[in-house]
Amino acid sequence: MTRFLKKNPFWLLALVAVLLAIVYWGLLATDRYVSRAHIVLQSPEINPASLNVSSLLSGTSGSGDLLLLKDHLESVNMIRKLDEKLKLRSHYTQPSIDWLSRLESEDVPIETFYEYMQGMIKVHFDDYAQLLQVQVQAYTPEMAQAITQALLEEGEQHMNLMGQRLAQEQVEFIDQQAQQLEQRLFEARDAILKYQNENGLVAPTQTVEAIFTTVSHLQAELALLEARIKSQKSFQSESSPEVRKLRNEAQALEQQIEIERNKLARESGESLNRVSAEYETLEMRAKFALELYSNALVALESTRVEASRKLKQISVLEYPTLPEFPTRPERLYNITVFAIMVLLIAAIFHLIASVVRDHRD
Repeated sequence: MTRFLKKNPFWLLALVAVLLAIVYWGLLATDRYVSRAHIVLQSPEINPASLNVSSLLSGTSGSGDLLLLKDHLESVNMIRKLDEKLKLRSHYTQPSIDWLSRLESEDVPIETFYEYMQGMIKVHFDDYAQLLQVQVQAYTPEMAQAITQALLEEGEQHMNLMGQRLAQEQVEFIDQQAQQLEQRLFEARDAILKYQNENGLVAPTQTVEAIFTTVSHLQAELALLEARIKSQKSFQSESSPEVRKLRNEAQALEQQIEIERNKLARESGESLNRVSAEYETLEMRAKFALELYSNALVALESTRVEASRKLKQISVLEYPTLPEFPTRPERLYNITVFAIMVLLIAAIFHLIASVVRDHRD
C-alpha cells in the first residue's frame, strides 16, 4: 500500500484532502441557522367579479413585479441598508466563526462583502406558484430571522416608493393636460362671447331659423293673396279698386320676403347664413373643448384613485421563521460530495499516469 501511494502520490493527496474535509465539516465548521419566508406581491384592489382563491394566492401583480422585487432584494443597495440597520459586518466577522466561513474583516470592500452575502441570502422565484422564496443564513437564529424580516420590510417600502413615484408622474402629467384643456375651453368660450357681441346676436342659428319661419309665413300669405287676385279678376277689371288693393298688398309681401331673404344671404356684407356657419363652428369647437376637458377631469380623478390602489403590499405566505436548530452546513452531504469529487479526480490522474507509463514501456 505504501509502495502504491509512493508510486501514485495523487491518491495520497486525495486521502489527505478527504481527511481534511472530514475534520473541517465534521468538527470545525460553524453551525449556521436558516430563516425562510415565502412572499407574494399584491395591490390593495379587490374586484368582486374576479375574486377567487387562486387570485389571492398568486397575487395581483404578476411575475414582473416579483422579478423587480427579487432584483432589489439581491442588490448592493439592499446589502448596504441591511448592514446599516443590523450591523451585518460585525455579525459575520465574529471570532467564534471558523476562518473559512467568516468574513475576513469589517473593512472589506463592498464588492467583497456583497459576494460574501450572496452566499448567505438566497431569493428564488417560483414561476409556477408565482411567489418568492427567501432563505437567509446567519450564525444565530435571531439574526437570521431579523435579516429576513428586514428584507421584507425594505422590499415592500421600495416597491411602494417606486409605485408612488410612477403614479405621481402620471397624475402630474394628466393634471398638466387638464390645465391646458381648461385654458383651451376658456379661449373657445371667450371666442363665442366675442363673436356674439360683435354681431349683436346671442344665437345666430336660432335667428336664421326664425327668419326662415317668417319667410315661410310671408310666402303663404302671398300665395293666398295671389289666389284672391285671380278670383277677383274673374269678375272685376284689372283697374278695379279691390284688385289694385290686393295687388299692392302682394307687392308689399314680395318686398318683405326679399328683405328677409337678403338678411340670410347676400353677395356683400355679413349675411346671417355666414354668421350662423361661423358661429356653429365656434360652438362646435367649444363643445369639443368641453368634452376633452371633462374627459381629462375624469381621467385625473381615476388616476388619483388608481394611484392609491396600486401601492404594493407584500403578502407573507410563510412568515420569517425563527430556527430552532442549525441546518447548515450540510456536513454529511458536503463530505460525501467532496470525497466523490476528489476520488474521481485522483482516478483520472491515475488513468493518465498509467497511460504515460505504458507508452514509456
